[in-house]
Amino acid sequence: MRRRLLLSYLAVAVLVLALLEIPLGISYAKNERQDLTHKVERDAVALSTLVEDALEHGTIVPARVSGIARTYTQDTGGRVVVVDRSGREVVDSAPTGSRDFATRPEVARALAGEVASGIRHSRTLGTDLLYVAVPVASSGVVHGAVRISYPTSAVDSRIHRYWTLLAIIAAAVLAAAGLVAIVLSRWMTHPVARLEVAAAAIGSGDLSTRAPVDGPPEMRRLAETFNTTAAELDQLLRSQDAFVADASHQLRTPLAALRLRLENLDRDVAPSGKDELDGALAEVERLSTLVDGLLTLARADRALRAPERIAVTRVVDERVAAWTALAEERGVALRRDVAPDAVALATPGRLEQVLDNLLANALDVSPPGTAITVSAVVEDGWVELDVADEGPGMSADERDRAFDRFWRATGRDGEGSGLGLAIVRRLATADGGSVELRETRSGGLDAVVRLPRARVTRRPEPEPEPEPLASR
Repeated sequence: MRRRLLLSYLAVAVLVLALLEIPLGISYAKNERQDLTHKVERDAVALSTLVEDALEHGTIVPARVSGIARTYTQDTGGRVVVVDRSGREVVDSAPTGSRDFATRPEVARALAGEVASGIRHSRTLGTDLLYVAVPVASSGVVHGAVRISYPTSAVDSRIHRYWTLLAIIAAAVLAAAGLVAIVLSRWMTHPVARLEVAAAAIGSGDLSTRAPVDGPPEMRRLAETFNTTAAELDQLLRSQDAFVADASHQLRTPLAALRLRLENLDRDVAPSGKDELDGALAEVERLSTLVDGLLTLARADRALRAPERIAVTRVVDERVAAWTALAEERGVALRRDVAPDAVALATPGRLEQVLDNLLANALDVSPPGTAITVSAVVEDGWVELDVADEGPGMSADERDRAFDRFWRATGRDGEGSGLGLAIVRRLATADGGSVELRETRSGGLDAVVRLPRARVTRRPEPEPEPEPLASR
């Protein structure tokens, strides 16, 4: 944005300078050439009065006229040629060998009674010449002509210097305009940059961040609106957190009490009602699991902490150790194969929840005598964590729908809330990762979680201490 503002200011400055300086330079060049033409024409008329009597009576031009012509050439560089009525040279301040000028267009026009002027290029001199030819006449009769050819190098030099001066002025004005544009663009865009920083901080979970209210009036109003929205969002999420905490307490306590009462009825219920009591206990257990899953999803929808470096090996070791007792009870082996350099970038506590959900699902479908393998590898800047079982697996359609909330595979028992994989996907994507289900070679299910790899910073090796002088 700052660059676009700067370019727009400079474009306006260039346009204004072009509209002012180009016509000014063209007008100056035109006036300089007109002034030179008028001066040369005045000189030619003055010389024509000096040779009028000699040309009219056919006498020799006075020597002083030839001297004036030579002096004029020496002082100005202009060439003076005086011809009679037939176009033959009478006086030439810079003779070139040619004595007949009747074929020259300007001389022919002057002998016809007209004043001729213009600019032409001289191949002999290699420069442009201004020529002026005036008739020498008396009583309406033309007796000859005077032509002065004047090099335009002097006036061209003045015009070039003027254009150079205009260019210097334009460069100075553009530099000043550029400095002003930089100051103005920074003044206008600096609040936008700080607003962007505040928005990024809020997006990362720091809802206490507020944007500075400064800059132009429009930016101040925008910052005030942004801060009001951030405050309302902070209040809304705080209310949501309070609701989650209250729901966690208020729902779990009655469910625990209900389960306890149902278990106490076990010794008082008749044998015919045992099945109904067991079913009620199973529904209470399922409801408790469902409540826990919904609360976990609610917490996962908001990231209050920034991702950190997580040692995947340590997390896998902890969770495998925690689930080993249940796995052995069900006759399932837990295996691990984790690369030692597997360090992921994730929010603390989330990877543990992901592994708990995946291991719980894998244990639910693994028959006795099978194994669950937890592995992790590093490839292309990602840490890939796999939890593979040897259960019945899923079809391709089932794997596509497995991450939907409350979805359970057809033919499975009534246990589970259908939220485990939905929680896994939400936790993984919240940290910039992904999750998918694949089929193993044995027909089981492989849950693959990909998380960004954290950069490994190597500590510099300590320099060897110098040996004591006594040992040298």
